[in-house]
Amino acid sequence: MLPPRSDFPAGFVFGAATAAYQIEGAGFGGAGPSHWDSFAATPGNIADDSSGARACDHYHLWETDLDLMRNAGFGAYRFSTSWARVMPDGRRPNPEGLDFYDRLVDGMLARGLAPFLTLYHWDLPAALADRGGWRNRDIAGWFADYALAVHARLGDRVASTATLNEPWCIAWLSHFLGHHAPGLRDIRAASRAMHHVLLAHGTAMAALRAEGAQDLGIVLNFETAHPADDIPGSAEAAATHDAIYNQWFIRALTGQGYPQAALAGIGPHLPQGWQDDMGLIAQPLDWLGVNYYTRGLHAHAPGLWPNDRSVAGPLPKTQMGWEIRPEGLAEFLLRLSRDHVGDLPIFVTENGMALEPGADVTADPARIDFIAGHLRAAREALAQGVNLRGFFYWSLLDNYEWAFGYGPRFGLVHVDYDSMARSPKASWHAFRQMLAQGRAD
Repeated sequence: MLPPRSDFPAGFVFGAATAAYQIEGAGFGGAGPSHWDSFAATPGNIADDSSGARACDHYHLWETDLDLMRNAGFGAYRFSTSWARVMPDGRRPNPEGLDFYDRLVDGMLARGLAPFLTLYHWDLPAALADRGGWRNRDIAGWFADYALAVHARLGDRVASTATLNEPWCIAWLSHFLGHHAPGLRDIRAASRAMHHVLLAHGTAMAALRAEGAQDLGIVLNFETAHPADDIPGSAEAAATHDAIYNQWFIRALTGQGYPQAALAGIGPHLPQGWQDDMGLIAQPLDWLGVNYYTRGLHAHAPGLWPNDRSVAGPLPKTQMGWEIRPEGLAEFLLRLSRDHVGDLPIFVTENGMALEPGADVTADPARIDFIAGHLRAAREALAQGVNLRGFFYWSLLDNYEWAFGYGPRFGLVHVDYDSMARSPKASWHAFRQMLAQGRAD
């Protein structure tokens, strides 16, 4: 059972989240190719050789999906616009794509859902990837132009706007580890991407502010980094991972500079004059989004920096193989408040569990337990003074899980990928019961 709604402040926002490429269907509505289409078309990159061409067909079924949000009792919907749909060539607006998001936002408002917009959730137009993508400093201006185009159409109705979702995934996971598009394993490319994502954020923030935009933020992912054992090398590996994953972005965004433990390896490959960009990067934020799923155990790896290898941990795991450790959410919320953002409003913008379905695809008691544990952790952070304003479950729907294809199922709603039928799971009903009780109270 989920904690009662009364455990949270009256204005606390409950919602669910999705991302454009994972649900919409990139083959519809005049969307141009993205670097994820290229990545998915390359053998060996996607577990089931699938792509987001159809995904959950949200492009055609969006009214059904918004009804599911409303009927669960959620007050907000975190969604993303697709750069490749809004600007198929990366530079010129596509009226058909903007019209789709116009209808989508109006549909949210008609159902009493506050639209929480994310401008970039990983679908870079292929035309811009051809020009170097996140390795090219010019992407800061390209992204600002895209942000302004979306703001001009939707800005009068959205409740908030996030520039980027999970810049660590955009830059490091994709350019150093090679697990996401564009699939590079190149320290120079990764280092430039690590800086340019932040430069793009700062440039877009300044441009949006100049147009009068309000309620602007960014969404970062955090993952507890623990040493795998008592060997000193393991503690150093965990500290290096923490610097790259958990500190690099939040420190730069809050004017604290890049962490030295990460600069040790990234610094020599950063673009010349990067220090001059740090003021623009540290634009004032109106709120911070926090995505939290798991922890990692780290041990020393011989050879080249960062000398870090992941070790499987002993805790129960999700379908993704991620350890379940709810207390880490409270720890991060407290750490962020204490060390970086003070009383700045924080939202848990993603937290969720992939779960292998059984014979009854709507039965997911383990997911209900997972959500309950993390809601209790959020409640604990509130009790300790964190200015936490809301909690978004990931995800509303089972969907395209990037390099894992259509195997992992995070959704509160089961999707039959043949018929596209939606079936609310027990976890959806658990949220509905919790939120209905809150309305009754």
